[in-house]
Amino acid sequence: MLAPSPTPAMDDMEVTTAGDLFNVTNATDPGGGGAEYCGAGLEWFASRYRGAHGIISLLVCLFGSVANGLNIAVLTRREMASPTNAILTGLAVADLLVMLEYIPFALHMYLLTRPVSEKYSYPWTVFVLFHANFGQVFHTISIWLTLTLAVWRYIAVAHPARNHEWCNMRTTVYAILSGYLICPLLCIPVFLTFSIQPTVDAKTNATYYVVNLSDVGKLNNDLLKDINFWVYSVVIKLVPCAALTILSLRLIFALLETKRRRQQLSMGGSVHQALNGGAGGGGASKRSRRANKSQRLVEKEKQTDRTTKMLLAVLLLFLITEAPQGLLGLLSVLLGSKFFRECYVKLGDVMDILALINSAINFMVYCCMSRQFRNTFNQLFRPRLLGAWTAVPQHNGHDDGNGHTVGVTMTQVTNV
Repeated sequence: MLAPSPTPAMDDMEVTTAGDLFNVTNATDPGGGGAEYCGAGLEWFASRYRGAHGIISLLVCLFGSVANGLNIAVLTRREMASPTNAILTGLAVADLLVMLEYIPFALHMYLLTRPVSEKYSYPWTVFVLFHANFGQVFHTISIWLTLTLAVWRYIAVAHPARNHEWCNMRTTVYAILSGYLICPLLCIPVFLTFSIQPTVDAKTNATYYVVNLSDVGKLNNDLLKDINFWVYSVVIKLVPCAALTILSLRLIFALLETKRRRQQLSMGGSVHQALNGGAGGGGASKRSRRANKSQRLVEKEKQTDRTTKMLLAVLLLFLITEAPQGLLGLLSVLLGSKFFRECYVKLGDVMDILALINSAINFMVYCCMSRQFRNTFNQLFRPRLLGAWTAVPQHNGHDDGNGHTVGVTMTQVTNV
């Protein structure tokens, strides 16, 4: 699913995972034999985790669906309108669709107990193929938008004078729409590589249906399958990860430079105030205006730093979950089908749950690191009764002529 891998062959019917979209009918391996790449330990771990993956992924998807729905509700408020929040909204939409679609897949493949004839019926196999393609497309869109987010933030920090020109709302909308239009084109090799194929059980003479390499995918010694892996591992995974690593490092260096500059500004202001401490009233007024301007600048820089740190957290979570998938896909191309079967397929469920967690956790990052997001969320969703009554001091008192104020009261005011 999130990592390309096919449903299993009939000789291993019970093993069907998201990591199975590439589990080709490979009972034989032309390059078979030789040392094992990953050993029995990974086999043991994969079989144990598989039993828990269904319920874990279902819980993550339920939480992530609600969380991304809340993200969309908050980020689309008028007071939250900005290019950065527009990208985050597009990211939340893609993640929400991935979560919602994964729920019936988890139920079908892991949690519901049914006869093999029903599990591998033609309609359900059509759904599995749709799931693989749908999940890959929208996860690729998430990657596109995450990379766009990093570029936009780097321009805001490194080239603030050009930020409003290069990263305005119109350009941002074009970038988001481009992701939703171009990413399905990048996934065309996935669409062509796999198809639904019938398989006859020799014991019962029953016909089952599985997702496997298509006739096109088998041409020229599985050339299209190799192209698919190259596109998936290098173009969709490793290139964005490399770009995000570079941009993240540049953002970190920019944060450190801003902190150093702020400290110098603070020290310089203190020295200047000490040297001009004996100035008259006019000098005091100028110093006050200068201090206010400096304070506003410092507050603006602090807000920029907080936003940058929040987005860095989003980028680092992405790198942690996506880079291993890209490396495993690349090794599957370089080392062949033996590594793919022994390592990649067995880690399919783990790669899926990491990608799902990454798609679900952004809400918590925003809540922890963005004051504006928290405030807007509270205004939208806090219980009305909690804010209905507020104690407000009513200064109705007046001076009685003897220096005493009378009639000061506290009144309960209803907020609308």
